[in-house]
Amino acid sequence: MGTIKALNKWANAHTYYLLDLLRAALGVFLILKGVDFMSDSEAMALVMNPFRELPGSMMIMHYVAAAHFVGGFFIIVGLLTRWCVALQMPIMIGAILTNFLGVMIVSNLVQASVVFLACIFFLLYGSGKHSLDYYLKMQK
Repeated sequence: MGTIKALNKWANAHTYYLLDLLRAALGVFLILKGVDFMSDSEAMALVMNPFRELPGSMMIMHYVAAAHFVGGFFIIVGLLTRWCVALQMPIMIGAILTNFLGVMIVSNLVQASVVFLACIFFLLYGSGKHSLDYYLKMQK
C-alpha cells in the first residue's frame, strides 16, 4: 500500500496534460477495439483461432470485448485506472502471443505492443492529477 501511495504522490507532482491525453487516447483505442470485437464476431473468432482449443475460449471472447469497452471508458475518465489497466494486461499478452501462435500480422503486433507498453506505464503511473480518482480523493 505504501508503494501505491508513493507512486500516486510522484504522479500527482509530475502530471502533464500530455499524459492525460495519452491516457484518454488509450481509453478511446480500447473502446474502439471493444466495439470492433462486439460488432464483428467473425473477425474476433479468426483472431481467437489459435486459442480455440482452450477451455472457455468463448468466455475469453466475451471478456475481451467487455473489458475493452468498460475498461476503456474508466481509463478515459481516470477512474480505477490501475485496476482497469491490470485487467487489460492478460488481453494484451494474448494479443501479442496471437501473432506468434497464429498468422503473423505485423500491424496487429505493433498495435498490441504499443498498447501493452502504455498499459505498463499507466499501471505504474496511475491516473494522474487530472482524473476522477484524484477528484474523488480530494472530496474527503
